[in-house]
Amino acid sequence: MDDGRRLLEGYRSRLVAVERRSPLTVETYVAEIRRCLERLAEIGADAATIDALGLTDYLLSRRADGLDDRSVAKAVSALRSFFRHLMDEGLRVDNPAALLERPRAGRRLPDVLPREAVEAVLAAVDAGTPRGLRDRALFELIYSSGLRISEAVGLDLADLSFGEGLARVRGKGNKERLVPFGTRAATLLREYLDVARPALAKAKRSSAVFLNRSGGRLGRKGIWKNYAAAAALAGTGSKLHTLRHSFATELLNGGADLRSVQELLGHADLNTTQIYTHVDASSLRAAHARYLPRLTERER
Repeated sequence: MDDGRRLLEGYRSRLVAVERRSPLTVETYVAEIRRCLERLAEIGADAATIDALGLTDYLLSRRADGLDDRSVAKAVSALRSFFRHLMDEGLRVDNPAALLERPRAGRRLPDVLPREAVEAVLAAVDAGTPRGLRDRALFELIYSSGLRISEAVGLDLADLSFGEGLARVRGKGNKERLVPFGTRAATLLREYLDVARPALAKAKRSSAVFLNRSGGRLGRKGIWKNYAAAAALAGTGSKLHTLRHSFATELLNGGADLRSVQELLGHADLNTTQIYTHVDASSLRAAHARYLPRLTERER
């Protein structure tokens, strides 16, 4: 077990320092490899000698745990990365995971909300308490700027420029970009910083914009739960990431070009941004069918 722990710590360091993975990817990959090492130990195998067939058996067991194609594809990526690490450390001369096939995970269309539904969710947040005002400002900022939740909670006070209406955010791979935020987000942010943040800080010093009840930087899990509660009150059942999807879709529907949306979202690959054009196309088809009811099903 000590050997396994050392392997994991060395691998974690590689993901952060060499591969420069995002914190979420680091935790996902390390958790997958930890699970793999535990399974190997159960059958008397180890990472130094396991072959591609043994790893295939491991992935089949993960399938039996209920993993879908997308999650299995992530597991394969983690295994390939881990065994590359073992090769670099001189612990293996081959990468058995290189022989594994990654399932083709179908790209799912993102869930989006119409503006009225977004307004209903935001209105469902009780801004009469420090934490409620914090959540309202946070949700409004995510929707106004299309931020990932990790980018929003990672903001520092020095990252906000109210004069220019810009925020400096750190995205995947720790890449920085500037994003604009709207007047409503600015108003709520100022109110939060003036009224709610001092109450949450409890005289503690922190550079973080968004604080938890103890005065430290806000984490993702609690805010996911708070958003889910507001969405349930609004009757949407949506997830927090839906605000980012809705932001991108509204921009495209409003005539923004794909490259601009790519920059605002912080996508490294334009193909990732193009998925929102499919959302737009599906809404066009729905409108077409609605306003031209004479068309037969075949003609549609």
